[in-house]
Amino acid sequence: MALSILMVGSEALPFSKTGGLADVLGALPLALARLGHRVTLVIPKYRGVQTNGSSLTLQVPMGGAPPATRVIEQPLADGVRVVFVDRPDLYDRESIYGAGGSDYPDNARRFGFLAKAAVEYAVHRAAAGDAFDLLHAHDWQAGLCAVYLRTTHRQSVVGSMPTVFTIHNLAYQGTFPSEWLRALDLGQELLGIYDGLEFWGQISFLKGGINFSDLITTVSPTYAAEIQTKEYGAGFEGILSARAHDIVGVLNGVDTDRWDPSKDPFLPEPYDERTVEKKAASKRELLDVLGPHAPFLESIERPLVGIVSRLVDQKGFDLIAELAGTLPTMHLSFAVLGAGDDIYQKMWLDLERRFPDKFGVKIGFDERLAHLIEAAADIFLMPSRFEPCGLNQMYSMRYGTVPVVRATGGLDDTVTDYNEQTGSGTGFKFSEYTAAALLGGLERARTVFSNPSLWKRLQLAGMRQDFSWDRSAREYVKLYERAIDGAKERGRLGA
Repeated sequence: MALSILMVGSEALPFSKTGGLADVLGALPLALARLGHRVTLVIPKYRGVQTNGSSLTLQVPMGGAPPATRVIEQPLADGVRVVFVDRPDLYDRESIYGAGGSDYPDNARRFGFLAKAAVEYAVHRAAAGDAFDLLHAHDWQAGLCAVYLRTTHRQSVVGSMPTVFTIHNLAYQGTFPSEWLRALDLGQELLGIYDGLEFWGQISFLKGGINFSDLITTVSPTYAAEIQTKEYGAGFEGILSARAHDIVGVLNGVDTDRWDPSKDPFLPEPYDERTVEKKAASKRELLDVLGPHAPFLESIERPLVGIVSRLVDQKGFDLIAELAGTLPTMHLSFAVLGAGDDIYQKMWLDLERRFPDKFGVKIGFDERLAHLIEAAADIFLMPSRFEPCGLNQMYSMRYGTVPVVRATGGLDDTVTDYNEQTGSGTGFKFSEYTAAALLGGLERARTVFSNPSLWKRLQLAGMRQDFSWDRSAREYVKLYERAIDGAKERGRLGA
């Protein structure tokens, strides 16, 4: 059965992006459409977003503000349309979530309004005889969608619509003072500790999404289990454990057109698993880009470790900092691209200054350089403290670059540890969150790299993995059907 799906989130490629959420919302609707389903994606119209769709006016009352709201419907691909919520007072700003290192103080209103506008759009469509079968909300910014459906809109034409809520990163919980309830047109009864929005005296949009949705998903099976533990639950482990039967991990996919070494426009020479030796051209170019006036050029024979990441504790840079004195002594080179905490930016720049033959560093983000590092590196390092899914380890394997990762979340699900007895595997994993364990992972990789036949076997095994969004989309369709069937069983929908 072809489904009509309403999807809601705060950012999506190619219109807006701060992180992996945008990649998911840019790719999943297209993959679902390829399977024969229809998807409507509701996102804010941020500053600079160009649109060419048709406009309509919705009545979206919230907090006493004028209810008339313009939305723009725009086709994106066959079976996919985007609906932009055009409220300049809320979304026409310097950046998406905040400025000057702080969140915007009215983010509760901004994203509460996004959720309510999506629900009112669903009402509009249902009244026109084109109702959605299901709503799929993403992260805390869309967490109030299910809340509005089950409270203020409970008696409306969309009040029984099944809902799926995806947690992309539990660390971001959308917490605000409880006084915001009135401005969001929500009642004080939602301050319930167990079945409401209350979280340590505040309200949490994330908790709303969890408590009021039919099914909850995360972006990898291991992360789905981890977030129900105290170590990874961020205070939500009890709430999530109570919904354990309704939590499912679906691994993110990657854009296999954009990340394909056989036709990547950023590479000096394309290659595939039959011509993986052509990676060397990318390595030579990267070394030239990062160190044209330094002995870094001389490191072509040395194993090259690539890092493309936010430079923050979550990504394991506190462990790397413990090894800052050891890394220069290893028979390795490092190519680093990223930005983040000042302490880690300075660490890498200092290493580059002191050891120009071992380190090439670019602070910031550069799309071409990101692709070039993925192709040029021999080893890709991701020692994350936690990683809901992770994409770079999947990009790396597609490019014949062998990952060294900590066995957590999606890193554990996507990388198969090298087996010394059989020679099987796609990378190297370590479990303990310690600098010594990280160092051990790098040493294992360096040792195997010295055996070209074993190394090529690892490269080819990684390149043959299926990380496409089509695989992930099929899993989501199963969940959508489960949510719809569950709503029918509970009498919310007609049989």
